[in-house]
Amino acid sequence: MSVIAKVQEYVDGYNVGIKAIEFTDDTSTSELAAQVLGVEVGQIAKSLLFLADGRPVLVVTSGDVRVDQKKLKRLLGVSKVKFADPDTVYEVTGYQVGGVCPIALNKPVNIYVDESLHRFPVVYAAAGTPSSALPVTVEQLLTITGGQLADLA
Repeated sequence: MSVIAKVQEYVDGYNVGIKAIEFTDDTSTSELAAQVLGVEVGQIAKSLLFLADGRPVLVVTSGDVRVDQKKLKRLLGVSKVKFADPDTVYEVTGYQVGGVCPIALNKPVNIYVDESLHRFPVVYAAAGTPSSALPVTVEQLLTITGGQLADLA
C-alpha cells in the first residue's frame, strides 16, 4: 500500500469526505506547497516533530509562523524542547521530512494544533509524501489527529 493510500484509508475511517491530493511538483516546504496549491503560505499546515525532555510531540502550525519553543515548554511542563532529527521523525511518524502527515503515525504521540491555522477555512497538511496535500478544516484536523488546540506561535 502506498503512503498516500495509507493516509487516505485512515481519513476514510472518519467519514469526513477528505481526499488526499498527489502532485508531480515538489510540495516539501510551506512555500513550495503554497505555490503548487495557489494558496497563502499560512494555509499550509506544517507538521513538526519535537523532542520534549526526550519525548516526541507533534505540532501542526501555519506555514508562515514559527513555533515558540518557550510556549511549548510551558504547555508541556518540560525543561528542554528541540527539533527531532530526520531519522527520529521517520521512526516516530513513518514519514520523511518534507512530507510529514499528522495522522496515521507509526507511534502514538501527543499532537498540538496551533491556533494560527484558524485564520483559514481550509488548510493543507502533507499527505505523507513531499508531493502531496490533505485539504482539511481545523476542526477536521483536530478530530482525525486527536490533537489539542494550543497557542504555540
